[in-house]
Amino acid sequence: MTADNRRLIRSAGVVSALTSISRVLGFVRDVLLAGALGTSAAMSAFVIAYRLPNLFRALFGEGALSAAFIPVFVESRQRGGDAEAWQLARSVFTLLAIVLSALVGLGILAATVALARPDLDEAHRLTWSLFRIMVPYLLFICMAAVSMGALNAFDRFAVPAATPWVLNLVEITTLLWICPRLGPRPEQQVYGVAWSVVVAGVLQWAIQVPQLIRLGADLRPGLDRRDPRLVRVLALMAPAAVGRAVSQFNVFFATMLAASIGRWAAAALYFSERLIYLPQGIFATALGTVLLPHFSRHGARRDLDGLRQAVSDAIRLILFGMLPAATGLFALAEPIVRMSFEWRQFDAQSTLLTVRCLRIYCIGLVFFGLGKVVVPAFYGMQDTRTPVRIGVFAVLANLVMSLTFRSTWPLEWRHAGLAYAVVASEALNVLVLAVILEQRIGSADWAAIGRSVARIVPSCAVLACAAIAAHAIVAREMGRFAAPTKLAQIASVLAGLAAGIGAYVGMARLLRMPEWSDMIAAVRSRRSALPSAED
Repeated sequence: MTADNRRLIRSAGVVSALTSISRVLGFVRDVLLAGALGTSAAMSAFVIAYRLPNLFRALFGEGALSAAFIPVFVESRQRGGDAEAWQLARSVFTLLAIVLSALVGLGILAATVALARPDLDEAHRLTWSLFRIMVPYLLFICMAAVSMGALNAFDRFAVPAATPWVLNLVEITTLLWICPRLGPRPEQQVYGVAWSVVVAGVLQWAIQVPQLIRLGADLRPGLDRRDPRLVRVLALMAPAAVGRAVSQFNVFFATMLAASIGRWAAAALYFSERLIYLPQGIFATALGTVLLPHFSRHGARRDLDGLRQAVSDAIRLILFGMLPAATGLFALAEPIVRMSFEWRQFDAQSTLLTVRCLRIYCIGLVFFGLGKVVVPAFYGMQDTRTPVRIGVFAVLANLVMSLTFRSTWPLEWRHAGLAYAVVASEALNVLVLAVILEQRIGSADWAAIGRSVARIVPSCAVLACAAIAAHAIVAREMGRFAAPTKLAQIASVLAGLAAGIGAYVGMARLLRMPEWSDMIAAVRSRRSALPSAED
C-alpha cells in the first residue's frame, strides 16, 4: 500500500470516527423527535420547511460552492502560497454572505406574504411559519460549509468533521428540556425544534472561526471583483449547483410530493432517510470528505494515472463498506425501526410505513456511496459541467418516475414509490458518470474491483444469515424471561448487528480482503498521515 493511499485511509478514518459520533448523536436526536412528533402532520410540516433551507445548503454550501471553491483554493495555495489562497477565500466569504443574506430576506418576505392569506389551511400555515423561523439557518450553515472546505484543503479534518455535533446537541437539549414546556401537542413542541436549528447553525459557523484565523484567514469583509480566480469559482459553481446536489434535489422533490399523499408520508420518508445516513455518513461521507482535496491535488498536477488509481481504490473501499451496511440494514429493517423510533407518538403503523421506505433506500446505499467518489473526481479536474448535464437528466427521470409511482402505486405504498424513484435516478446518475469518467481518465482497475466484489458478496450473505439468526435467538430468549419490551428489542437488535459485523470481519480475514488489510495497516502505521487530527 502506497504512502498516499495510507494517508487517504487514515484521514478518512479520523473523519469517520468523528462523523460516527455525530451520527450517533443524530440518531439520539431522531429517537427524541420520533417520540415527540411521530409521523404527525407537525413532523411532516417540519420536514418540508427544513428541506428548503437544507436544499440551499446543498446548493450554495457543501454542494456547489465547496465543489467549485476547493479545487481553485488548492491550486492557488500550491502556486501562490497560503496568502494568495486566503485572499481568494476572503472574496468568496464576502460574496457568499451578501448573496445569502439577500436570499434569507426574500425567504422571510415570501413566508410573511403566504401567512397573510386568509384562506391558508392549518397544515400550510404551520409549514410556512416553521420555514420563516428556519430560513436564516441557510446563511450560517453555508458559511460553515465553505469554512469546512477551506480547512479540509489544509488537511484539517477534525474540527470540520466534529462541527455537525453542534446541531445534534442543540436539538437534543431542546427536545429534552424546552419542547415539553411549550405544550403537550406536537404542533406546539415543533416550534422549539425549529428555533434550535437556527441556533445550531450560528454555532456551527462560530466554532470554526478560531482555527481559520490561526491558519491565516482574513475574515474581514473584502471583495476583489477583478480576481480571475473568483470568476473561475463562480463559473465552476453554476453547473456544480445541480451536479453535486442531484440526490438532494431528488430527496427534496420526494418530500414535496409526499405532502400530497398523506400527512404521514413526509415524516415516514424522513425517518427512513435518517437510518440510511448513519452508515453513509460513517463511511461514504467520511471518505468523500477527504477525496475532493485528494482528487484536486492530482487534477492540479494533471496526474491522470494517480487520479485513476485513487478512484479505483476509493471504489473498492466504498463497496467494502456499503455493501455489508446495506445488507445488514435490509435484513434487520423492521426490528431496527421498531427499536429506534417506536414509542409515544411513533406507533406500530408509523414503523410499518417507515420500513417500506427504508428497505428501498437500502438498495440505493451503494449508489449513494459511489456518488461520493465519481462526482468529486470530476470536480478535482475542475470539470463541473459534465456532472450537471447528467444530473439534470437524472433529476428529470426522478420527477417522471415519482409522478408515475405516486399515481399508480397503492396509497399506503406511494411514499415508498417516491423512495424507489430517488434510488433509481441516483443509480442512473452514478453509472452514466462512471462511464464518462472512464473515457476521460482511462479504465479503472476493474480486475481488482471484480476480485473485491467476488469476496464481498458471499461475505454479505453470511452477514445476513448471522444477523437474522442472532436476532431471532435473542428475541426468543428475552421473551421466555418476560423482559421489558424495549429492553428485548435493544438486546436482540444489538445481538443481530454484532453477529453480522463479526461474521463479515471473519470472512474479510478468511478471504484476505485487501481492503481490510489496507485499513488495518493504516491504523497500525506509526507514521501520522494526518498531523492536524488533534487540532
